[in-house]
Amino acid sequence: MNKRLLVPLSFFLLAGILYWGLFRDPKEVPSPLIGKPAPAFTLTQLGNPNANFSPADMKGKVWLMNVWASWCASCKEEHPVLLDLQKSNFAPIVGFNYKDQRAAGLDVLKKTGDPFVLSAFDADGKVGLDWGVYGAPETFLIDAEGIIRAKHVGPITHEIAAQKFAPFVAAPR
Repeated sequence: MNKRLLVPLSFFLLAGILYWGLFRDPKEVPSPLIGKPAPAFTLTQLGNPNANFSPADMKGKVWLMNVWASWCASCKEEHPVLLDLQKSNFAPIVGFNYKDQRAAGLDVLKKTGDPFVLSAFDADGKVGLDWGVYGAPETFLIDAEGIIRAKHVGPITHEIAAQKFAPFVAAPR
């Protein structure tokens, strides 16, 4: 191939990829974990440092795992939605307190209400890495067999819960 053509072809290829990226939803971060077993872990509970939580504890249930932190402004935005989901018995919601201080996390739940059946405490974020967590908030739906079926990056809304998670919650178990 002519070397003079290589530079313009490379430019147009790169420009095409960048142009395509402009129309992608930044909240739709693909997760390689969809359709795979939820990564195993054992963490202490935020509210009870003497008790542990593992995803295996939820085996047989369809549940949500919501990644949150006291320092996260978007988590405050989605908090009323999580409280509504909890009140409506949508699905059990396990909190995943990410890169936070225990006292700060407990204070937020005390002041704003606790939508979680419990919160696992990942102070250093190492377990979050195994789950592919980019930041907070993020929400995963795990089915009764322990398979991750859906993930949402960013604050949950009622519409997102209905469109993205409800089909899995309503599926026969």
